[in-house]
Amino acid sequence: MLIDPYSLRHDLRRLEEIEKASLRLVVQAIHDYRELAVEIFHRESDLVADIGEDITREALDRMGTAKIDGRLFGKIDYKRARYLFHPEYAVKQALFVDSKAEKTSGQRTATLQTSQFSMKVRQERVNKTVEVQGELPSILQIHGDTYITTTVFVKYNYTSSTDDNNVLRSITIAALPNGLLQERYNPSATDSIWLAGRNAPSRGEVFRVRLAFSKLKAKAGWRVQHLELDRSEFVWSE
Repeated sequence: MLIDPYSLRHDLRRLEEIEKASLRLVVQAIHDYRELAVEIFHRESDLVADIGEDITREALDRMGTAKIDGRLFGKIDYKRARYLFHPEYAVKQALFVDSKAEKTSGQRTATLQTSQFSMKVRQERVNKTVEVQGELPSILQIHGDTYITTTVFVKYNYTSSTDDNNVLRSITIAALPNGLLQERYNPSATDSIWLAGRNAPSRGEVFRVRLAFSKLKAKAGWRVQHLELDRSEFVWSE
């Protein structure tokens, strides 16, 4: 009944299908929670990053999933071992959903740490080719069970009002490809979905990278969805 996640190495079409279905779940959960998200951003006095984390967790907990009794670890806000069901198959999945919050001037990218993705970063930095492996496994082993890893990022784009409250303007939700899809999405340093991160190697800062939403969307339009909160209707982007 369950497919072996390792078989997805030879069935990338199905792997993309799994990631697309997972993105639909997250987008629907956030869309359903959007009005509360606006209110929370306006009323809460916490750091915007903490507010985003709370919204993502609450939205996904409200939606619910077919949970598996297994704990996931990692520096990601929402982690869930679950079953993903499809009419033709089912698979065990390690779903990781992380939250970012930034003023609207920075809404075109999301800054990531290597612990948050399974791809290898291939890019040009200061006229040099850089290749850094993500630390998240493409396929995760937990207590003898095998899970396909899926990572989704939710970016909350806000402005600050004159009374020092935050106004949530839009939400960008992106499905980052699993590392097994490396050659489709980042085959070389010049064919990349990345921008240089906000870290200074000269000062020994930990490597970071920025996911460029436009570059990812150019590879697969459905992988980046944008919710404009001043519109009542959302149309899925293919």
